[in-house]
Amino acid sequence: MSESRAQNKKTNLLRNLRIARYAIMLLTFLCSTSITSSAGAGIILSDVTRQTGIKFKHTDGSSGKLYLVETVTAGLALFDYDNDGDVDIYFLNGSPLKGTRFRKKPTNALYRNDGGWKFTDVTRQAGVGDTGYGLGVAVADYDNDGDQDIYLNNHGPNVLYRNNGDGTFSDVTKQAGVGNGSQMAGGACFLDMDKDGDLDLYVSNYVVFSYDTHVTMRMDGFKTYVGPKSYPATTDNIYRNNGDGTFTDVSKESGMSEHTGAGMGTVCSDFDNDGDTDIFVANDISAGNFLFENDGTGKFQEIALMAGVAYDLHGDEQGSMGVDAGDYDNDGLLDLYVTSYQGQSATLYRNLGNNMFEDVSRTTSAGAGTVSSVTWGTGFVDFDNDGDHDIFVACGHLLDNIELFDDRSTYLQTNVLLMNDGNGKFTDVSQMSGDGMKVRLSSRSAGFDDLDNDGDVDVVILNPRRGPTVLRNDSESKGHWLQLRLRGVKTNKGGVGARVKVVAGDLILIDEVHSGRGYQSHFGDRLHFGLGKRERVDRVEVQWIGGGLDVLTNVPIDKFLTITEGTGTAQ
Repeated sequence: MSESRAQNKKTNLLRNLRIARYAIMLLTFLCSTSITSSAGAGIILSDVTRQTGIKFKHTDGSSGKLYLVETVTAGLALFDYDNDGDVDIYFLNGSPLKGTRFRKKPTNALYRNDGGWKFTDVTRQAGVGDTGYGLGVAVADYDNDGDQDIYLNNHGPNVLYRNNGDGTFSDVTKQAGVGNGSQMAGGACFLDMDKDGDLDLYVSNYVVFSYDTHVTMRMDGFKTYVGPKSYPATTDNIYRNNGDGTFTDVSKESGMSEHTGAGMGTVCSDFDNDGDTDIFVANDISAGNFLFENDGTGKFQEIALMAGVAYDLHGDEQGSMGVDAGDYDNDGLLDLYVTSYQGQSATLYRNLGNNMFEDVSRTTSAGAGTVSSVTWGTGFVDFDNDGDHDIFVACGHLLDNIELFDDRSTYLQTNVLLMNDGNGKFTDVSQMSGDGMKVRLSSRSAGFDDLDNDGDVDVVILNPRRGPTVLRNDSESKGHWLQLRLRGVKTNKGGVGARVKVVAGDLILIDEVHSGRGYQSHFGDRLHFGLGKRERVDRVEVQWIGGGLDVLTNVPIDKFLTITEGTGTAQ
């Protein structure tokens, strides 16, 4: 009897231990879920597309022939075209390819921001309804007259629209000399490559494509698109601004014409902190990405392999698509985030200084959620104003029949949102960050700016063959903010290339004004700084490209301010 009681006691003890162990495991799971959920709840993006009044619908001009160009369209631009203080939206569109007919020819579309999340189509009035095949776009004040001009990098002849300052634009491509032949394009950027006070133009090109050389391929018996390696690689072009409304092609003199690739996203930035602007080009499955180091006079040396950004950590070439530059770890150096093809992680290159980068995608979890998708538009954005950059990635397969022969992927995909934990790592919060992150489409480009002027950054996404997606930032903000617009006097009027440092107590942030970034897109003319709980900004330093240094102290927070070169004040 005593043995039986002892056995029962032992059985009960083991059972209680199992129950206790299970309870601990359950509690641990619930706690971790709670922590993750509360972390994700900090960023909320809401789909407000329907209330915007935007009726634009993109077309890739396809006829069933599966032309390569269909897979890589298109970019978009966020900028204030009429200088009224609101950020407007410019969508690029395709055009009919061989074998396709439209009753009404597709055009690009400019939507004026009227406030209150209402937008009006002003394409016809503004005169920017280009009917070419849009791929890339960059915006900047190339003629230094105080308003933003538009450059279109097309499949076919490119277009430069000069802003007339009255809400209209004029096509000045021929006079300016920047038509760039009849290339199949990628991204574009304006930059002051020689620090002479006016903006030059970098134009990336994809491959040498023509209808005569068009080919397709079969995957498991299904006809589909080929990749860029089926066509000859090509060189990019760079145009020097002559200061009189014209440009000169200096691709050979600058050293650009020595290198061939399949250029897609581009970003121009001072990666080595030496006071001039360098150029990064994301090349799609080719000879690796480009990093052109500027010697300060507008001559460049390609150093991507030595710098560690030509390939990923394993030395593999990537299907590089989009790129953005930002200081994700707040160490004063601008890092790179590059999107890629299905089966490859998007890549975070940490800037180590001295022209050296390290692929930290795995150690930071910055590639989370990207391997199963084709990733395109991207941006470093502080969505929750906590003082560090999060990462947004637009996703969508380029093969609309992918499900027929690959059960690992789908044509329509949700986008990815990676929250910066503030300790050098990222957490994928895509599924817990609002209904805007549950939208399932095939997306391409994405742009980021404060569309409603409420102190946080919103999102616009272009979706091929469909209408766009507009996401309002409804995050439970973690702190204060500061937005800055730069106005050059001796340097270029838009402040492109200028480096800004914001010091708020223990927080030191840097950023630059970029013209052209993401996936063949443009956004971020005004710089956004999240400040967390810090109640004041002690100092703002602006290092103008090729110019001087402005230092401002005791700058007010939660404001949108303009800093004019040489004044030392913000208004």
